Amino acid sequence: MSEESHHPGRLRRDRARIAVINDDTAFLALMEALLEQEEGYDIVVCKQWQDAYGFVKLTAPDLVILDVVLSDEEAGWRILNMLTLDPETRPIPVLVCSAAIRSLHDHQPLLDRYGIRALAKPFDLDVLLEAIEALLGAPPPPADGR
Repeated sequence: MSEESHHPGRLRRDRARIAVINDDTAFLALMEALLEQEEGYDIVVCKQWQDAYGFVKLTAPDLVILDVVLSDEEAGWRILNMLTLDPETRPIPVLVCSAAIRSLHDHQPLLDRYGIRALAKPFDLDVLLEAIEALLGAPPPPADGR
């Protein structure tokens, strides 16, 4: 495992595991502080987009928070495509968080097809928490993406 970090001793079986895929160290620190320390979720992080798909399969999270701009404009979209095409990972809800507003707009049909929620950065932390709670309680997206 390259840049991933696990906190197995802190795993709380009553709380969801959230995988955060982002190469921004400050964003990752904020997510860990807010979601793990404040909200009690089990947080696992991946900083390398090349490892992200395998990381999700390995850690089997209940939710993925994905930045679509990782090293290049399309890296996150490639990860999202792999996650939605794989029957094993397709049921995992994904929350896309990105400052790439145009890219989010351009990919809206894909997001809609798989029921993927997107938050444009910067976003209010209360909106993030509401989105997480809604996605964790939501039924899985349709198997055929419709």
